[in-house]
Amino acid sequence: MSPVNVGERIRQLRLGLGLSVRALAAATGFSPSLISQVEHGHVMPSIGSLERIAMALGVSLSTFFAEAETNAEGLVRANARQKLTSTWSPVSIEALRPMKGMGMLEPILIVMAPGGRSGKFPTAHAGERFALVVDGEVTLTLGDEVHGLKAGDAITFAAAIPHQLENTGAEPAHVVIVTVRVRR
Repeated sequence: MSPVNVGERIRQLRLGLGLSVRALAAATGFSPSLISQVEHGHVMPSIGSLERIAMALGVSLSTFFAEAETNAEGLVRANARQKLTSTWSPVSIEALRPMKGMGMLEPILIVMAPGGRSGKFPTAHAGERFALVVDGEVTLTLGDEVHGLKAGDAITFAAAIPHQLENTGAEPAHVVIVTVRVRR
């Protein structure tokens, strides 16, 4: 599976909405320079930053993934998942749902090497979020609370609460995240 060109997708969506780089930067709280660097593939933003960009563009995080080949509604084979890899933290995310027939559920798999984080800072957005630690150990900062989560632990929370995941263990961690998006 070829890598996803997130920067090009962001650029296409931005232009489709008639937004300038500066307008998108203002809507996300990022600098125009950062937006330009992302669009040109010079930097890969964190998961939290991608979510902020997606919200400003009026799309879900899954929109940045290419359509996976499927042979049935909703089926994504393990070897056909689209993957985004961070350039600043040892983290990747994989799409667990094809783009066809997008609904309100946005499932992803986050793979975090030891020390990997979902973002530099906690992020918040609309909707509800469910997380299941498949293996490894992670720390979930949820507002003022800090939760140590191990394999098999699950948590559901309002995504409007600022949150951040970090792999605090010595082994890679795999976390399934399902976001229920609020339709605009």
